Amino acid sequence: MGGKRRNNEREAMEEYGDDVELDKKEKKKKMEKEKRREILPSMIKNKEKRSAVHAKLKHEKKVEKRKKLKARDAEEKRALELGEEPLPRKIPRTIENTRENDETVCKPDDEELFACNDADEFSSIIKRERTPKILITTSRFNSTRGPAFISELLEVIPNAHYYKRGTYDLKKIVEYAKKQDFTSLIVVHTKRREPDALLIIGLPDGPTAHFKLSRLVLRKDIKNHGNPTSHEPELVLTNFTTRLGHRTGRIIQSLFPQEPNFRGRRVVTFHNQRDYIFFRHHRYIFETKESKTSDSKGKKGKDGKGEKISQQKVIARLQECGPRFTLKLRSLQHGTFDTKGGEYEWVHKPEMDTSRRRFFL
Repeated sequence: MGGKRRNNEREAMEEYGDDVELDKKEKKKKMEKEKRREILPSMIKNKEKRSAVHAKLKHEKKVEKRKKLKARDAEEKRALELGEEPLPRKIPRTIENTRENDETVCKPDDEELFACNDADEFSSIIKRERTPKILITTSRFNSTRGPAFISELLEVIPNAHYYKRGTYDLKKIVEYAKKQDFTSLIVVHTKRREPDALLIIGLPDGPTAHFKLSRLVLRKDIKNHGNPTSHEPELVLTNFTTRLGHRTGRIIQSLFPQEPNFRGRRVVTFHNQRDYIFFRHHRYIFETKESKTSDSKGKKGKDGKGEKISQQKVIARLQECGPRFTLKLRSLQHGTFDTKGGEYEWVHKPEMDTSRRRFFL
């Protein structure tokens, strides 16, 4: 009798286990069916209903994100109260921090790079042995926005002079600029009545950098813009990490004097991001602002109210002076401008754009 009971119990347990597994499989199937039944906005043909469903999904995602942030902040607060170290925050994956490895990335202890800097074409300007003197001209067919852009460039770059192009060939202009002791030549190229390229030629021995110019916004089109002063600006170059980027940065650096006048509070920024160089021109000011905070100990005065302590904070305010534009390097040529017999250090080609995570500057 005992053996029969045991066998019956085993059979019952096996049947119960099979039922549980079946229930789990059925639940999974139901979940999969529900997921399939979820209506995506792209499946709806009616525009109003599609936009409503999209807005609802977007709102739900926002609510979930807020809940996660609140939970994370609560955990950090609890860890600090207990004297524990909070969990390290996750670093988001971006195109910049997942870029392809590049052998030409400059290192801080690269002696070869320092030796090249001492011997290149811009060392005399950067060492303050020569003062930069810039000649600005246009292409043969000028545009309506070209003169306005050049007038603002003359205010941005100190010791810059504008000469009309006329019918002169560019090689003759280069020879004239060499005789007049100019250190750089900038040519503003226009197409369809819009500036679309910049050509920067280092004098007397080069190099020549060709940039594509886009997203030009003049000062008058910038909201709440300021007017720049005649003081020498501070120059900020960021994120030029490779050898090519370092050389491009030195070409830009050679256009500005190396002794900024801090009284003018002017800053000129060239920020490289994903091989696009963003130009901004600002004025800044430091202000002290008082912020009243209640006493942390919770002391109360005679009137029963908590005491308030005034703290002074230093705040930096910015005002954009314009213009605003974006540059992208197209080619870098040895020597001065020569389309026929010139040797190129680097040329951008469509075949080089194999990946979104490959950058050259």
